[in-house]
Amino acid sequence: MSVTVRVIPCLDVDNGRVVKGVNFEGLRDAGDPVELAQRYDREGADELTFLDVSASKDGRGTILDVVRRTADQVFIPLTVGGGVRSEEDVDALLRAGADKVSLNSSAIARPELLRELSQRFGAQCIVLSIDARRAEGYPSGFEVTTHGGTKSAGVDAIEWAKQGEELGVGEILLNSMDGDGTKQGFDIELIEAVRAVVTIPVIASGGAGAAKDFPPAVAAGADAVLAASIFHFGEVEIKDVKQAMAEAGSEVRL
Repeated sequence: MSVTVRVIPCLDVDNGRVVKGVNFEGLRDAGDPVELAQRYDREGADELTFLDVSASKDGRGTILDVVRRTADQVFIPLTVGGGVRSEEDVDALLRAGADKVSLNSSAIARPELLRELSQRFGAQCIVLSIDARRAEGYPSGFEVTTHGGTKSAGVDAIEWAKQGEELGVGEILLNSMDGDGTKQGFDIELIEAVRAVVTIPVIASGGAGAAKDFPPAVAAGADAVLAASIFHFGEVEIKDVKQAMAEAGSEVRL
């Protein structure tokens, strides 16, 4: 488990531009991905995450170009996800300059894909992205969703996290669909529930609205914290997040 808590800006890329909305709706333009990546590198981000939200055939070509241009300019680890369905997709992204690749829907459709990817590329390259929301009828009270939180996968989110580790993923990107874009704070209960069943790093995502929202996520068991719009639109700076976490006793890279 990581000692230093990482701060990760997330860039949702749609046809070559960064966009952001609330609960994946009402998307608005947030800028050029490479320019934003350079800015976050200067401001002290520990990693970057790109999510290809269009994830179409054209989107895949676009995201590969964005990854290449970013890798030429920025030297912090880069995770890319969205529409990744095969070993060939992962290979293409890693060759373009990604350090890690995240999977969501394709892993739900065929969980064994996670094991195959981990064995070929190494666990450190494979991230399981889980879009979770509260739902009745599941042992944990959380279900996995797909398609930007609009469809239920019929899978218990906490069990899926545990299975992901067993299949060999190196990290879990845990996104609260209830909190996404709301700026009401991270879903602490969700983070604690996943932390209780896995030993691999957990990235908390969904709900950050202020610097004070981040330390509770770390206290709940997150090894890294991820946010998007509050960074893109200058509402919170990375240094403020790190300062808040350091004051709460976490080790951060200043």
